[in-house]
Amino acid sequence: MVPCGARDVVHFCVDGENHYITSSSLVNKNCFDELTHFSRKQFFYMLSRNRSTCGIKPYVRATTNPDADSWVADLISWWIDQDTGLPIPERSGLQRYFVRVGDSLVWGDDPKELQERHPGAEPKSLTFISAKLEDNAILVAADPGYRANLLALDNVERERLLGGNWKIRPSAGLYFQRGWCEIVDAVPAGVALWARGWDLAATEKTSTNDPDWTAGTKIGKLPDGRYIVADHVRLRGGPHEVERLVRNTAVADGHGCHIAGPQDPGQAGKAQVTTYSRLLAGYPVFFKPVNGDKITRFAGFSAQAKAGNVLVLRGRWNEDWFTSLESFPPEGSGHDDDADATAEAFNYLVRHSPMKVTPLRI
Repeated sequence: MVPCGARDVVHFCVDGENHYITSSSLVNKNCFDELTHFSRKQFFYMLSRNRSTCGIKPYVRATTNPDADSWVADLISWWIDQDTGLPIPERSGLQRYFVRVGDSLVWGDDPKELQERHPGAEPKSLTFISAKLEDNAILVAADPGYRANLLALDNVERERLLGGNWKIRPSAGLYFQRGWCEIVDAVPAGVALWARGWDLAATEKTSTNDPDWTAGTKIGKLPDGRYIVADHVRLRGGPHEVERLVRNTAVADGHGCHIAGPQDPGQAGKAQVTTYSRLLAGYPVFFKPVNGDKITRFAGFSAQAKAGNVLVLRGRWNEDWFTSLESFPPEGSGHDDDADATAEAFNYLVRHSPMKVTPLRI
């Protein structure tokens, strides 16, 4: 640091970011922690605030994780192999220059060449330094289990956060493959807890529509920490048919199987909870508002399946269930009801242990 003389220097924080300011100007540092969480406009506007009159050369630094759909991916595209999505090792740390022409950035390797092509422009420099977990020796030493946390993520997030892949996106086949599961002919002994997850719909199929399915998946948690998918049902029908399916399935599953479903927001969701709690009186029924998007909610089951921790009981329902999950996330207006029901059951089992279960009371 260069001394600022008699000027008062104030350290302040804006939205979690540290800055320093003197009586005359903002000085010396502007840091973004996770740049993809900021907008392009915010980033470039803060460049204009990054100035100094006290002899300190101002700079901007930012950390970032890969996000294929972010503006940052476009900003650093020269440093990334566009076929693999991985950083190009030979380009890591190399400095490039850009000028803004209209609303576009024009890049070059030489600032003088850019000035000749665009008289009056003042090139700015930028570099990208790629790094992986192994480069953070302090974190690895302090938390040796952190790598295991990253390996437990679903395939897409693991490739982003552990592999540093800037091109990977959620697509069918990345979140589930039937080959990840072991098909068994009998349920292993000692299942610690059963849960049936539901994704409810109420529109009948006609020749002119393609409605969602009502789907229910039954999963058990085994003593060794693995999971078994024991049954899956689905139906396209009206409200009364759906209610009959849910009730009959509960009777077949027995009182030892907990019933989990999403609670829609607003009064409609409360009314649905009341209806099904009365319909399933005497059974352990749980409705919970959903958190996160569908991919996030399915990610835990995906990670366990990928790790080989999911068994599937052989049954006539296998093919429909496998095919549906292998198509998740669906393109366009495709259906994700089977994946949603599976996620409901699995996430319920994760949230609860046999000794800590409190049924919903209406």
